[in-house]
Amino acid sequence: MEALPLIFTAGWASGVNAYAVIFLLGIFGATGLSDDVPEALQRTDVLIAAAVLFLIEAVADKIPYLDSFWDALHTIVRPASGAVVAALLAGQDGSLPQLAAGAVGGTTALVSHLVKAGTRMAINTSPEPASNIVMSVVEDTTVAGIVTLAIFYPIAAAVCAGILLLIGVILVALLASRIRRYLVRRRQRRAARHAATA
Repeated sequence: MEALPLIFTAGWASGVNAYAVIFLLGIFGATGLSDDVPEALQRTDVLIAAAVLFLIEAVADKIPYLDSFWDALHTIVRPASGAVVAALLAGQDGSLPQLAAGAVGGTTALVSHLVKAGTRMAINTSPEPASNIVMSVVEDTTVAGIVTLAIFYPIAAAVCAGILLLIGVILVALLASRIRRYLVRRRQRRAARHAATA
């Protein structure tokens, strides 16, 4: 129960940027700023891999349409990462609480991932690329801020993550028509490519 706020926050953040979460938690653990970070996340190879993947995502996430393709690829990766990080934070004994923590982290990551993917689809209906860059920077900055807050004030971070998740779900519901428009355009582009190759 003591780890639940950190688990929830890490799950929410993993749905937005899983690699940043792994890297930040690993750094906080490796530098001794937190005793709650498991050693598996502090390993040098894990930190290097997370940093490289974060840099790739930082570029892909700012390019219109490529960001939505990247999100589609990470529909399994982000929730799985949220579940694994949550389970590691809960302990490594294979107990029921650890499985429950994994479920909380994975479910929270899935919902926040769907919010991120939905808002990006809506943004991609606009012709200019600046909104993608701004949104990506805001997401990365927010994830870094919330994860850092979670290390020192986990309950406050969990409240912030919960509020952001609720706002995101409401926003996606309000943007449903723009998301449908994006999906229609994508189907039309695929059909055009199919016709051209045929």
